[in-house]
Amino acid sequence: MKCLLIIGSDTHLCIDKLSEDLEGDFIPSVTLTQPSIKRWFGTLLSAECGWAGWLLREVQGGWLRQRRFWFVLTTDSLDYYSGPDRDARRLGTLVLTSLCSVLWPDKHTYKQTGYWSLTVYGRKHCYRLFTKHYNEAVHWACAVQKVIDSKASVETPTQLLIRDIEENKFNPEVVEHIYEHNPILRYTQSPLYAPLLPFPYGNMAGKGYTSIREEAVRLFNCLQQLESAREPIPLIQGILQTCLDLRPLRDELYCQLIKQTSVTNSHVQTQNPQLRYWQLLTCMSCTFLPSCSILKYLRFHLKRVQSLSVDPEVESYASFIAQALEKTRGRECVPSWEEIQGLMGRQEILCTVHYPGPGCCQIPITSHTTANEVVRKMAERLGLQDSRNTFALFEQNACWEKAIGGSTIIADVITRFENLSAKDPDSDCQCRLCFKLYCLLDTENISTDSIEYLFLYEQCHEMVVRGQLPACEDDLLSLAALRLQCLLGDFSALSPYPPLEQLFPAEVVEARALLAPVDPPGCPSFPGGLLAGTLWGHKRRQEQDQRLRARLREEGAVVMSAILERWKALAGYSRRDSMAAYLTIARQWSGFGCTLYESSTGSFSQKLWLGVAASCVSLYRQGEAEALESLPIGQICSYGVSDSNTFRITAGDRDLLFETSKVSRRHSRYIINIPNCN
Repeated sequence: MKCLLIIGSDTHLCIDKLSEDLEGDFIPSVTLTQPSIKRWFGTLLSAECGWAGWLLREVQGGWLRQRRFWFVLTTDSLDYYSGPDRDARRLGTLVLTSLCSVLWPDKHTYKQTGYWSLTVYGRKHCYRLFTKHYNEAVHWACAVQKVIDSKASVETPTQLLIRDIEENKFNPEVVEHIYEHNPILRYTQSPLYAPLLPFPYGNMAGKGYTSIREEAVRLFNCLQQLESAREPIPLIQGILQTCLDLRPLRDELYCQLIKQTSVTNSHVQTQNPQLRYWQLLTCMSCTFLPSCSILKYLRFHLKRVQSLSVDPEVESYASFIAQALEKTRGRECVPSWEEIQGLMGRQEILCTVHYPGPGCCQIPITSHTTANEVVRKMAERLGLQDSRNTFALFEQNACWEKAIGGSTIIADVITRFENLSAKDPDSDCQCRLCFKLYCLLDTENISTDSIEYLFLYEQCHEMVVRGQLPACEDDLLSLAALRLQCLLGDFSALSPYPPLEQLFPAEVVEARALLAPVDPPGCPSFPGGLLAGTLWGHKRRQEQDQRLRARLREEGAVVMSAILERWKALAGYSRRDSMAAYLTIARQWSGFGCTLYESSTGSFSQKLWLGVAASCVSLYRQGEAEALESLPIGQICSYGVSDSNTFRITAGDRDLLFETSKVSRRHSRYIINIPNCN
């Protein structure tokens, strides 16, 4: 590579490969006067990553926001001078260490200023530099970054002391001497002015946060506020949320909490302010795990505190935290108010789980309880542990439901419910947990006296109301009447029956309403778009909507009247008789007992249902009773989720791909369960 040095106005000098670290196709031009040749030429040759040139620097104060300086990069610093002359005055120095960082050029700044910028962050200074040329900005950024990367890693005093403690952990006298003579390891009421662990200078955190270093110091200030907080839970949630958003701060928070809960032989601290730190450390241990080195330090700290403490409550917290660390894995959400309250008292929390019908159970859970564990507890409590069918937990509200993965931490689900409720406290669609049948592997041998039979009936009715059970309108009317007989008994004009949408598929009523013309007789029809943007067009659309709503009300009243007439004819049917008659009609569909997934495949353009049952996997078009295609379980060679929204089934030499936004590992788990139950 050749670098062109322009000396004076008409003298040129070519140097072969001036620096091993200058890469790329940009050839920097450096203008030097005759007296300064020796000085700057020597600097570049002696520096491993030498680099020099004119750059604009952002300055504070004065009427000029940017001033031109001569910058020189050496192996230790980035310096700038008033000019390239021998006698030029050095105006500033930014010492480069492994904690310095470089912000690379970006288009946004270029569009705003017309210059390509790079920013170099140091411990005390920050240089924001500008140049007209993109390549020049990139080469400066590369050169500075290489100097930073060449530096040995900086270790903070806390890191060095942690290493000393680790090396001497079997020598209690040395360890206690370390704690006695290093206040940085012990509780303090003074503020913290720098993080305990090393963080790059100027590393902007994003998400509305400042730099990581500033957030680390702010975190310690929040910890100290806990000592006097009358209600600590919101503050604890805020601290945990910061660590959820900014992963590098998790180790820092653990170190700060270890510091604030440390004790010494000469002064065993049992003051109430420390109790808040133990409570936060408990919440932290159930939410995030530290890195390996900090985890070793934390475990040593817990054992040491247990051996020195005279406070049984502190010993209980230390023991609880040590056990929690064995179970904790990454959480998706910050613990809820109820969970934090339970953790502060080292207690379980009660989780309400609903099941088909009006029933619900209170299940005790911890911060580590998974959905599979709750399903097992519910099955045991309801006497379903010997069922050949399988069960799952669902997130559910009035509008939708979603199966919960077996490894999902239930405390995270509860937190999501709490957050949704806080955003819209007046909403009628509050979320809840529901325990339901998931894999219907045996629908014939369910006792009519069992709660599983009630599950089957209730979930069959859910399918009917959602339009997932293909049936003629006459059968749907009979099913709705049987539902009323089951819920309310014999017909009575005074009985307050549920709304139509809880008895009959809404899409069938809508289809009936749309059969009638929306425009009244004699109303002129205009080509689409001719008067669409006019006031008349807007008024006409409003009138059409009103007529459609009126038609829906009329059709709904007709359907409800037909249902009531059939309900009257069911007088004398018991609840069990009504349920049996309901399921008898539903069983007429060949796909009864399938778990349905809304899917689409390249062979068909319409919305389809992928039905998985004990003997086969079938494909149904919505509203049609007969399967478009059916694959016996024995013919399936392989199956699985190939990506985030594709489920693949291989049968012989055929590959069937099903696209769905709701695909999950449960598709595979369902089919895996089938051979085990036959």
